[in-house]
Amino acid sequence: MKKIAAALALILSLSACGNSGTEFETNEQSFISGNGIVTTINEDARKIAPVITGPTLDGGTFTATKGRVQVMNVWASWCSPCRAEAPALQDLSQAHPEAQFVGVLTRDTVVAARAFVERFGITYPTITDDALLIDFTGQLSVNAIPTTLLIDKKGRVAARVSGEITYSQMDELLRGLANE
Repeated sequence: MKKIAAALALILSLSACGNSGTEFETNEQSFISGNGIVTTINEDARKIAPVITGPTLDGGTFTATKGRVQVMNVWASWCSPCRAEAPALQDLSQAHPEAQFVGVLTRDTVVAARAFVERFGITYPTITDDALLIDFTGQLSVNAIPTTLLIDKKGRVAARVSGEITYSQMDELLRGLANE
């Protein structure tokens, strides 16, 4: 009986880390973890991104500035890859002041998010209402936690990293978009 219970617990814990489908689960214990694959869109095929705006962790409101490259990182404090990539994202935000970074909290609490931001020294804003993610459907939509979307200077979705980013990968993408 104990072996069956242990096996069931193992199966349930493994299934909480993802699923084989493409749909986003609504339970915060179930999420799709990407593998860091970068998807880019040629300039002539890009679509206008929805406006990135919403309430922030500090009680203010964030609205993306037009004419700048945007980096929108979707994260949650309970997500291991999100914790792993946080220092690189913070460093990138400092190394690329020409780009505007913003986090989007998903399926998490404000209290946990504030602790995450403090722990990793995140200085860019985080939007607390993830409803804006629905507007990206039909483009390079959020398909994992974490997901990082890059928006070009013309306000068009240019790239997506599904899963944990690396500094070098994002640095290259940001340099390319800055030079367009």
